[in-house]
Amino acid sequence: MARRNTRHPAQTGFDTFEPPDPTDRLFFAVHPDAATAAAIAELAVVLRGRHGLRGTPLPAARLHVTVHHLGDFAGVPADVVAAARAAADGLEVAPFEVGFDRAASFVSSRGKRPFVLRASHGLDGILELHRRLLDALARRGVVVTDARAFAPHVTLLYDESVVEPVGVEPVRWRVGSFALVHSLLGRSHHIEIARWPLRA
Repeated sequence: MARRNTRHPAQTGFDTFEPPDPTDRLFFAVHPDAATAAAIAELAVVLRGRHGLRGTPLPAARLHVTVHHLGDFAGVPADVVAAARAAADGLEVAPFEVGFDRAASFVSSRGKRPFVLRASHGLDGILELHRRLLDALARRGVVVTDARAFAPHVTLLYDESVVEPVGVEPVRWRVGSFALVHSLLGRSHHIEIARWPLRA
């Protein structure tokens, strides 16, 4: 059901049809509490200076861990939103703690690479949320194409430089909810569509 860049093909020639450029992204995410988000934002500034990076740190309000990326679209597909909400409505996952103790660049990316926080251990809770949500999405026909590549992380900024993995003071918080988020691509703005409490 999750369709990328194929919502309303636009005719660009007599016999050529191309999909419009995506303008909107949908994803499930967990967010740090306000105090932890502020601490992560401060850490991003410190690491930026320490490693000579030039990218602008993301504001605390946009810091998150993506659990599932549902797709990029031209417009917000109501059917995907409805199916995603239905998948989340009946989910039962106990609250858990998540922590990150390393910083590194995603070297597989080109151009401005994500500089992120990653974890060396202690990911059982978020991996369980990822698995159960994936199963619930599949039952409702939502195809998540990159689910096997799930690598929990918090993006701090984007930069062309490459920083090898380095240890940082662990950042931890208790995750008590998850959200469906609408991102306006290229406009640095996230809109929370709905949020669900975690429960056993």
